Amino acid sequence: MRLFSIACTCAEHPRARSPHMNRRGFLTASVTFAATFTTTARAQTAPASAGPADPALIEDLVAANRILFDQGVVDGFGHVSVRHDKNPSRYLLARSMAPALVTTDDILEYDLESVPVDPRGRISYLERFIHGEIYKLRPDVHAVVHSHSPGVLPFADTKVTLKPMNHIAGFLGENTPVFEIRDTAGPASDMLIRNAALGHALAVTLGPNSVALMRGHGSVTAAQSLHHVVFRAVYTEVNARVQSEALKLGQPTYLNAEEAAAATVTNNALVDRPWELWKRRAMGK
Repeated sequence: MRLFSIACTCAEHPRARSPHMNRRGFLTASVTFAATFTTTARAQTAPASAGPADPALIEDLVAANRILFDQGVVDGFGHVSVRHDKNPSRYLLARSMAPALVTTDDILEYDLESVPVDPRGRISYLERFIHGEIYKLRPDVHAVVHSHSPGVLPFADTKVTLKPMNHIAGFLGENTPVFEIRDTAGPASDMLIRNAALGHALAVTLGPNSVALMRGHGSVTAAQSLHHVVFRAVYTEVNARVQSEALKLGQPTYLNAEEAAAATVTNNALVDRPWELWKRRAMGK
């Protein structure tokens, strides 16, 4: 509305009514002015950079994208982020693209409002607010994955609770919460976390948990590092498929709270083992 008002003001200027400026000329001038104004405004409001991130962290973020694709957690959609190693109020996330194609040149820096520091014309993921809002509420979280992995979706869309089937998925705990977007966006949303308010509501639903499901959409996974969050995202999908199979046979016996907590402590020290395997396979080396 602000740009429209400025354009109207320009139209009322005597030069705008000049016979030498036809309608096409005026529209071209208005668009040029609006673009210049928008670029200037963005430059004035762009957050400051935390500085160059550790190259090893960037490489791990690229590998995380490739691993999640190779393990069937993401496809052309989905994304993974990590906090900046030099400033916890900044995070790193690829530009909007298929995860399997991400390179180091595609990584952008964001503040916790999910505003890019230096986009250079690159388009951001629409649902980047998932990451920024979780980082705001969870200082213990240093990496986030959002996916639509197929094994998980039935648990997001039914009354069956996703629970840990074995020790590797102990991080799920006794109850995996489900985010209902209708409670925040109303009955006619497109199911996407397209603004900070929806991102905040999702982060609240996640609470202290490692995973939250998103009804009609997918899931979000949070952890203390990239290696941990990839481990959890992969084994959330594996656990969901195993649980679905077990439910066909009868009532499964799940890990109780104490077993899940003990298994999580053990596995937190072992995440590098599958990471190295998955990385070698996904990166072809």
